[in-house]
Amino acid sequence: MSATAAGPDPRTTRTPADDLGRRLLARLRPGPGGWRTAGCTVLLVAAALGLSAVLLMLTGASPSASVEAIWTGSLANSTGWTTTLLNAAPLLLVAVGTCVCAAAGTFNIGQEGQVLIGGLAGAWVGLRLAMPGPMLVVVVMAAAAVGGGAWAALSALMYRFRGVNVAVSTLLMTFLALQLVTFAVSTPWFLQESAQGSSGIADAQSNPLPAGALLGGFGQYPSLQVNLGLFVALAAAVGVAVVLTRSRWGFRVRMVGLNPRTAQHTGVRVAALSGLTLTLSGAFAGLAGGLLLASPVSTNRLQAGLSDNVGWDGLLVALVARNRPLVAIPVSFVFAVLRSGGDFLSATGVPYYLVDIVKALLVLAFVVPPLLVNLVSGRRGARPSAAPAAPVVPTEVKAAA
Repeated sequence: MSATAAGPDPRTTRTPADDLGRRLLARLRPGPGGWRTAGCTVLLVAAALGLSAVLLMLTGASPSASVEAIWTGSLANSTGWTTTLLNAAPLLLVAVGTCVCAAAGTFNIGQEGQVLIGGLAGAWVGLRLAMPGPMLVVVVMAAAAVGGGAWAALSALMYRFRGVNVAVSTLLMTFLALQLVTFAVSTPWFLQESAQGSSGIADAQSNPLPAGALLGGFGQYPSLQVNLGLFVALAAAVGVAVVLTRSRWGFRVRMVGLNPRTAQHTGVRVAALSGLTLTLSGAFAGLAGGLLLASPVSTNRLQAGLSDNVGWDGLLVALVARNRPLVAIPVSFVFAVLRSGGDFLSATGVPYYLVDIVKALLVLAFVVPPLLVNLVSGRRGARPSAAPAAPVVPTEVKAAA
């Protein structure tokens, strides 16, 4: 029986699943520049870890004991895992917001202040409104997102009407946010806690949020506890990744980031879209502030130190992930390990600033390789080629000339 009569050969027939697998493999397969970048990254990460070990020895600490302390405080038991996952959620939210505005070519570096303003808005709503528990949690999270987004939108408006640089304005507004939160928790009629005891002394912090405004979770101490904030952050990362890569709006955002002039010629409102992405970035940072306020990672009180460098670390997570939301998931987990393990490490006598130095070295190790590869490739491409050899002229022609 012929092959035609028997039907198509299954070995040469491709299904939609096969085509999808081929496309995924094509994306995962790096080109020549990708291999060079990967090799350079491995070398720089090894150099960063080696330099970190040298710094630890110079301060009198043992590198192996420090690694063991970080492991004990972050991954050795269920308590460590719980703390690490609690730290990973707000870091991931800040990183996801950074990916949104970076896709549009907008550089937001004021996430630390936006986290604080989100916590301020969430605390005000949680302490002022009397609502049922589940509804109050939703309102607190929404208020935190709106607060952070509105704070970032001020920078977008300053750029739109006064031409103020976005990076500069978002950075400077961080210090203004810190002063505003400090004023709020130090003013009795605003958010300062109620006076305690007969002395009437009140600390510079708010009252704790009511139980109905706190995020729940799964598990119970001493077993592993997973807070609902982690699921919120994971859903945000997946949702943003899908929207940026699979939607018309995401295509416009990426078009603005790649070439705003071309995007404007195609009918995209560049200024409005850039301002919207900056506002969304602030909203994600504000939601991270609400998460810090309503999850067990903090005291559930608004304090001037509520953000605890989560905004800065979330920005670093986005840099290391190269503004890809899905890649930010494992990167935020690594930074959360350093945060939770670093707290345990500092309790052993090692200065905590060494953990910050290690994070900075790792960020450089992941960010610098593409720049080095592009620099080397550019120099090779700009190298002048050899001049062509002069043509050989016959003797008779020379004589005739």
